[in-house]
Amino acid sequence: MSLNFNALEQHLTTRSYIEGYTPSQADVHVYNLLTAPEPSKYPHSARWYSHIKSYTAEHAALPGTSTAGQAFVQSASAPAAAADEDEVDLFADDDEEDDGEAERLKAERVAAYNAKKANKPKAAAKSVVTLEVKPWDDETDMQALEDSVRSIEQEGLVWGASKLVAVGYGIKKLQITLVVEDELVSLDDLQEKIASFDDYIQSSDIAAMQKL
Repeated sequence: MSLNFNALEQHLTTRSYIEGYTPSQADVHVYNLLTAPEPSKYPHSARWYSHIKSYTAEHAALPGTSTAGQAFVQSASAPAAAADEDEVDLFADDDEEDDGEAERLKAERVAAYNAKKANKPKAAAKSVVTLEVKPWDDETDMQALEDSVRSIEQEGLVWGASKLVAVGYGIKKLQITLVVEDELVSLDDLQEKIASFDDYIQSSDIAAMQKL
């Protein structure tokens, strides 16, 4: 077994982990199959490797399965850039056919290939957003504040993990992760809805955002 380093590097360009938003068995699986990547050649993989290494003592206890990690594993007999099973060989050898028949078959393959690609559904563009929501003061009911934020429901919006982060003087802000479909959810509109809970919320800011 070996790893497809180029695929791993591309994956980690926009992600912190192999799967999800926290370390899991998928990260452990891939980590155990490689040595430290060269930072100059694979900067994102090297960053990820160092991060997962810091969890070494907790590897056995991390949640999830290794399934997602299998996507970057290739057998010794398979080339690093194995052909997609859905791909069509447009230029297969047609030694037994005359030139005219070969051209006809090639045209049929091209047409079948284009039709298959056209019929494949396009995945919706999504973004992972980290939102910070600030209360009025240290007496604000933070549970009620979070419940208010999570009460906002709409198509293309999924709320994720959250935590309270100390700001100072006993005040904490809510840091919450969400996934949005870019065409369905306007972050400006979402922040306006959050601001409507003005009994608890002073303001909100987008702390981080990355495309899935």
